[in-house]
Formats: sequence, structure tokens, C-alpha cells
Amino acid sequence: MLDLFGKIDEFFKNIMIDVIKDNLSAMLLDINEKVGTVAGEVGKTPSSWNSEVFAFIKSINENVVLPIAVIILTAICCIELIQVVMQKNSMHDTDTFEFFKYIIKMWIAVWLVSHSFEFSMAVFDVAQNMVNKAAGVINTTAVVSGDEIIAMVDSIKGKTLGELITILFEISLIKVAMQAISILVMVIVYGRMFEIYVYASVSAIPFATMGNKEWGQIGTNYIKGLFALGLQGLFIMVCLGIYAVLVKTIEITDMHKSTMMILCYAVLLGLMMLKSGTLAKSVLNAH
Repeated sequence: MLDLFGKIDEFFKNIMIDVIKDNLSAMLLDINEKVGTVAGEVGKTPSSWNSEVFAFIKSINENVVLPIAVIILTAICCIELIQVVMQKNSMHDTDTFEFFKYIIKMWIAVWLVSHSFEFSMAVFDVAQNMVNKAAGVINTTAVVSGDEIIAMVDSIKGKTLGELITILFEISLIKVAMQAISILVMVIVYGRMFEIYVYASVSAIPFATMGNKEWGQIGTNYIKGLFALGLQGLFIMVCLGIYAVLVKTIEITDMHKSTMMILCYAVLLGLMMLKSGTLAKSVLNAH
């Protein structure tokens, strides 16, 4: 009779261990997939992420925003011309070189406005090259192997059936929490790309202000914002890489403690991903 109960206990323990192994595999091996997926999404340029949306945004910039930018640039040119005239004592102290500088300055301003969308995209080409290099480093260091998962499972084979049920319950909760955080991470990644598209759609207007001393800060801050969005992609990769490496280096001595550490790291990942945009703006003093 005791042998029968022992076999039943062993049967259910094996079932619990198999379920725990499946949950660990789904939870930890998912890190490898998420690193590759997020790296691929963050590493895409606006033109390659969705060509149809890119064409739509470019059309908005050229057909809707650019005419407004031309009006603003015309007003700025008039203000600049008035200032040049007034500075020279209402043309009594005429300096031909000042008008030559004015013409060159306005020509550069017109050229910048007409190529503003290309300049905006060039910023992200540079940023995405940096992100892709970071993704290559992360993919080579932050990998959780199947052997490591087997080692984790082996460490709990001596547990009682009650302890295994508790471990399974904890891992199931953590798996759900990590899936929710994974959704949050993807929302942040896609939200960043949406922000890039919206930001780039009005690029002609801030570029139109760069030729004026008083209005130029608008264009300067806009360019800082562009670089901040590019830098945010690098911060996202750094956060994901730190998280994956921390999970990989957890020593499975106690399953309860280890799973709690994984959950803490996942929550920290979500919080840091939410702050990635703010951090990027603070680094470049963009607002």
C-alpha cells in the first residue's frame, strides 16, 4: 500500500516537474525571441518599418506642411530684411556685403526647408545604424540555453509534491506578468515609431525657423528631439540587454527566490522602457 502511494506521489511529481519545465522554457527561451524581435523592430528605419505609412507621411509633409513652412519662411525673410535695413540707418549707411550675406542666408534657409524631410530621415539612418550594432552585441551575450533550463529543473527534483505545486503556481503567475510586460515593451517600441512618423511629418516647419536668431531655437530643439528619438532606440536595446543578461546569470539555488528575482527584473525592465524616451531627451536637453 505504501509503495502504491509512493508511486502515485512520484507520478504527480513527474507531471508537476514537466509542467514547470514547460513554463520555464516558455518564459526564459522567450527572452531570446524577444531580444531578436525588438532588435529587429527598433533597428528598422521609418522607411523600412512600413513603406505605406512612410509614403503617407512624406506626402503630408510635402503637400500640407511644406506650404505652411514656406509662408513662415517668407515672414522670417521679411523680418530679416527689415532688420538689415534698420541696422544700416534706414539705408543711409549702405553695406553691399550685408545684402550679399542676407541672400546667401535665405538661399540656405530655402534649401533646408525643401530638403527637411530627407534631413529628418538621415538622422534616423544614423541612429538605426547605432541600434543595429547594439543589437548584434546583445544577441551574442543574452541567450538562455536549453541546458540551463534543464539545470534549473534538476534543482527541484527533490522537492515534495506540495512544494512543486507552489513553485508551479509562482512560475505561472510570473509567466503571465512577463507576457504582460512583453506586450508593454512592444507597445513602447511601436509607439516610438508612431512618434517618429508624427515628428517627421511636420519637419518643414521647424526647419523654416532656423534662419532667424529669435525663432531658430524652434528648429534647434526639433533637431534635438529627432536625435532623442534615435537615441531612445539605443536605450531600449540597452535596457533589454541588461534584463536578458541578468536573467541569464541568476544562480538557481532556490526556485522561489530565483523566480522572484526574474519577476523583479521584468518589472524593472518595464519601468526603464517607459522612461527611455525621457532619458534620451534629458541627455540631449530636448523638450
